[in-house]
Amino acid sequence: MRFMIIRKADAETEAESAPADGGHEALMAQMMAYNEEMAKAGVLVGGDGLMPSSRGYRIKFSNGTPSVIDGPFAEAKELVAGFTMIKVGSREEALDWVKRWPKLDGHGNVELELRQVYEAEDFGPMSAEQKEQYDSVFALSEEDAR
Repeated sequence: MRFMIIRKADAETEAESAPADGGHEALMAQMMAYNEEMAKAGVLVGGDGLMPSSRGYRIKFSNGTPSVIDGPFAEAKELVAGFTMIKVGSREEALDWVKRWPKLDGHGNVELELRQVYEAEDFGPMSAEQKEQYDSVFALSEEDAR
């Protein structure tokens, strides 16, 4: 089972600069230790922090025609600051990893969201041709990520 741990944005993650309290190095050390622990346990699939919404774009489609809106976006609490992908055996195991999130993040006041990722099987039976196509597309994707 794959899960995405979503780190919600806040004023600190939306700021262009590192925190003024000098806690950036300590937080980075905690995050790296957390990620290393997951990697050693074999559950870490990937993850990254995202730049602030001031460097982002929203693309809205109207009748198939895209329009691009430059950031920043008003509601920080509705934004994503980063994500971690994990592969575990159960929902409970995923929750256990989330509960270990570094305490320095957000000065101990952070909101995370845990969402299970759909697997091919979740969409019902596939023909042999569909399964082969699905597997080959994601195999290419994994090769590109390396």
